[in-house]
Amino acid sequence: MHNNAGIFGVAKPNILDNTKAEFEHVVSVNLVGAFLGTKHAAHVMIPAKKGSIINTASVSSTIGGGASHGYTSSKHGVVGLMRNIAVEFGQFGIRVNCVSPYVVATPLAKDFFKLDDDGVYRVYSNLNGEVLKPKDIVEVALYIGSDESKYVSGHNIVIDGGFTIVNPGFCMFAQS
Repeated sequence: MHNNAGIFGVAKPNILDNTKAEFEHVVSVNLVGAFLGTKHAAHVMIPAKKGSIINTASVSSTIGGGASHGYTSSKHGVVGLMRNIAVEFGQFGIRVNCVSPYVVATPLAKDFFKLDDDGVYRVYSNLNGEVLKPKDIVEVALYIGSDESKYVSGHNIVIDGGFTIVNPGFCMFAQS
């Protein structure tokens, strides 16, 4: 089962401009939605003593400053929820993991960043020559949902071409 629903919310970088209602709406969709999807899947998976639950988080679950407060907080929460549930559901043979993709030129991302496909693809990437496509995320999700990953549980698989491992403003390796 894949909890893949999510919203960015309103892009307001200053917390003083954010309302409680805007923040709660993003957390409700992104985090509470993953909680409820997981809870309902458990009704079937626990008696069967098998299953795989995948939550979509984001690179924003590993860094700060890349998205709104509500979005970043909710995606950090999705990873924490996944880890807790992976521990709880392991006793039933159920695996729980996250995929955390980098920016993909989806309508949601293009609207949030106010960019077209080319603009999204020009956002900093550490892995030159490659562009993250929705299909790439699907392939990782298919792997962690399959029996080929039967001993993979409790992991946040970041699909970002190395984006989260380097600060481009402070790197000794030249960007060409």
